[in-house]
Amino acid sequence: MLFSRQLTTNTFRLMTPIGKRFLSGHTLRINSQAPNFDVDSTIGKLNFYEYLGDSWGVLFSHPADFTPVCTTEMSAFAKLKPEFDKRNVKLIGLSVEDVESHNKWIKDIEDISGEFGFNLNSNDKFGFPIIGDVDKKVSMLYDMVDEEAFKKLQDGAKDKKGIDVATIRSVFIIDPKKKIRLSFNYPGSVGRNTSEVLRCIDALQLSDSKGVVTPANWSVNDDFIIPPKVSDQEAKEKFGDFKKIKPYLRLTKG
Repeated sequence: MLFSRQLTTNTFRLMTPIGKRFLSGHTLRINSQAPNFDVDSTIGKLNFYEYLGDSWGVLFSHPADFTPVCTTEMSAFAKLKPEFDKRNVKLIGLSVEDVESHNKWIKDIEDISGEFGFNLNSNDKFGFPIIGDVDKKVSMLYDMVDEEAFKKLQDGAKDKKGIDVATIRSVFIIDPKKKIRLSFNYPGSVGRNTSEVLRCIDALQLSDSKGVVTPANWSVNDDFIIPPKVSDQEAKEKFGDFKKIKPYLRLTKG
């Protein structure tokens, strides 16, 4: 069972186009085009771009099914799904086990929700797909391993040996143009803050709609920052009243 919960990569897989790209060290950066893929999922065969359509997307990975931290994270995302829906955001999870395992795991995800204050009810049961990344295609495509595991994979390719490594907890926020706008990477020992993912969506969408930026610890209904490139006169015309703290730091509610 432990074997199925690890990222298992052999020389043949590493020599595929995706594997070569992965081992080249090519990094997915902010504003990189999010790679497309076709996979099996808990809602059937899925093309990533077609699933997203014109929506924003949050792609997030898990080391394994039926593990404690991953189960709490999935339950937390499921609880917040209505909030993501309001923002035109589609969620999609990933684990390196198969769809049959995911479907069994979903019951546990729903069962434990009350223990952590998520309290899923009939209106917000688990409602987004989980990718069955058994062949590790998406995990490699999105570089979902840490530095130690990456080095092991490089050495394994040179020595023509199969190497087993665990995936990490990655999050990618992707906009309707399929650009990666923000990413997080967490070690396996640290659970994600799903409210922070939602806050980042709010900040990105505000920036896109109003041409502004957000200060540290910003949340919805807080003042935002007028970019320095906007003159005071332009700011007055666009946002109305604003507070000028420094010539380069002006706050407004817009």
